[in-house]
Amino acid sequence: MSNFFAMVNRMKLINRWALMRNTSNENIAEHSHNVAVIAHSLCTIGNKKFGKNYNAERCAVLALYHDLTEVITGDMPTPVKYHNEEIKKVYKDIEKTAGDRLLSMLPDEFKEEYQSFFEQNEEDKELWKIVKAADKIDALIKCIEECRMGNKEFETARKRQIKIVNEIDMDEVKYFKTEFLPAYSLTLDEHTK
Repeated sequence: MSNFFAMVNRMKLINRWALMRNTSNENIAEHSHNVAVIAHSLCTIGNKKFGKNYNAERCAVLALYHDLTEVITGDMPTPVKYHNEEIKKVYKDIEKTAGDRLLSMLPDEFKEEYQSFFEQNEEDKELWKIVKAADKIDALIKCIEECRMGNKEFETARKRQIKIVNEIDMDEVKYFKTEFLPAYSLTLDEHTK
């Protein structure tokens, strides 16, 4: 019996943004779906607009699993996780241990297929950059949505995320910011005019 996919299913139980008051809770399953959609779109933008050769489907799958270790570790808030190099290193070690534990739940014949979700390999290096950018964009979108709902708790986080996303030096991200990001500030009625 393998527990791996039952553990994947538990992603819906791990809430994000735990240190902040939320108008709408978000779990890591929802977040991972959003990151996969954005990562796929960034790859598609790169391929269609900038002559890249990204594997958009592979990137979307990496994004779906990018926070899976949090079913064991929980969601460590970013300000804590990256507070200093020592905490960052310890947390990376904890994530590695959690990834190894999850991988051990798979039958041996499937482990190689899933290993790259926990141990980033050189051939996926560019795709992981896309996933990281998509992760940052999704965090910004969450902040935009919370601020739209009048939640002042997210104003500082929104400013910080805007700065982080603006510092990503990728043509795909710049295009997404210009072409798609503004729509996240609209209401449903404004979307359907």
